[in-house]
Amino acid sequence: MQINNIQKAHFIGIGGIGMSALARMLVHRGVVVSGSDSSESELTKVLEGEGINIVYKQVAENIKADIDLVVYTDAMPQDHAELVAAREAGITTMSYFEALGEAAKEYKVIAIAGTHGKTTTAAMTAQAMISAGLDPTVIVGSIVDWEDGSKSNFRAGQSEYLLVEACEYKRHFLQFSPHILAVTNIELDHPDYYKDLRDVEDAFAELASKSEIVLAESSIQKYMLRVPELRVPGEYNKENAALALAICDELGADMEKAKSALQDFTGTWRRFDYKGVTKSGARVYDDYAHHPTAIKAMLKGVRVMIDAKPRKASQRGKIIVVFEPHTYTRTAELMGDFAQSFADADEVIIAPIYAAREESIDGVTAEALAQRVAMYRNSDTVQFTKTLGEAITKANELGQKGDIIIFMGAGNLYSLVPKILI
Repeated sequence: MQINNIQKAHFIGIGGIGMSALARMLVHRGVVVSGSDSSESELTKVLEGEGINIVYKQVAENIKADIDLVVYTDAMPQDHAELVAAREAGITTMSYFEALGEAAKEYKVIAIAGTHGKTTTAAMTAQAMISAGLDPTVIVGSIVDWEDGSKSNFRAGQSEYLLVEACEYKRHFLQFSPHILAVTNIELDHPDYYKDLRDVEDAFAELASKSEIVLAESSIQKYMLRVPELRVPGEYNKENAALALAICDELGADMEKAKSALQDFTGTWRRFDYKGVTKSGARVYDDYAHHPTAIKAMLKGVRVMIDAKPRKASQRGKIIVVFEPHTYTRTAELMGDFAQSFADADEVIIAPIYAAREESIDGVTAEALAQRVAMYRNSDTVQFTKTLGEAITKANELGQKGDIIIFMGAGNLYSLVPKILI
């Protein structure tokens, strides 16, 4: 089925960041979209405000006879009631990446792939392309402030370009045949699927073989000196910006306009995202980092930002990190790397592991990770909690005026952050 021929679509798990963006894309094309999710969220509330009917009871009855297509999140079990009902009714079903891959066939695709930095690089590239007049359609894994004042993970453009994030999990990115493939970095991040780093590299190599132009680390060196002074911290953000400039240059964009857009870039939702202050005056940020390399790079950037401000050592604010590990397999496989990734934090609180799609693994706990982290620093600065609520409370107690509290991880911790803000 060509996705541009459908009239009605239903999304199972519509509250996901990718699913909601694709739903918006279909609505923009005139498709009547409905959806279901296990619970209400900020995203689903916004989608309902945009006219999408969403139900929070995921039952077979949600699948109506006039639906042309059912899209399901890749985390959905194959025996899910709605998915089974759709197949029994003869309705076409597609996973999120299958559907996005179909939609992408109408465009010249610019795919941002890599273990870290996909979202920020995609958002930077989008802003630069827009400023340079290239007018892309964009699907990004975060909420972005667009030039028209809207905030969304989707932007409808009028050009031939579609800018997307390409996730390597389960080789999902092989649904694309990119015009430009931009790779931020390659590391082992999904040990529940990939055997080892070589297996990951093979997947990226296969995607590269399907791409017309490939940009990677070696492609951006000459652009590093052209990156303007950024408003977002960290050497890794300079690299993200350099990759965005490399993409724009390949597309023949006005580079001065692209650079100006990057200079104005303020970040995206859940990427060192400023949330407010606590009653004690600590500044609170939220970040999606859930891999050791991303954690280390982000904290290094924050440390540089803090140390750049002249002040007495006794007046320097602390960096307090609350980390919610994401999945048992990732925590188990990378525990040694996680243990050494918090060097630039002054206080570390390890919250319970977010299981996502997995069952627990004996011995892989927040306590075990906290013990490993304590091996590389003063053990008095590391603690674990049994609940997310307890982690929030401890951070609030530690944070004082001048301190920075960073809530970090890909799970649900971020949803509790407002509880400590004034």
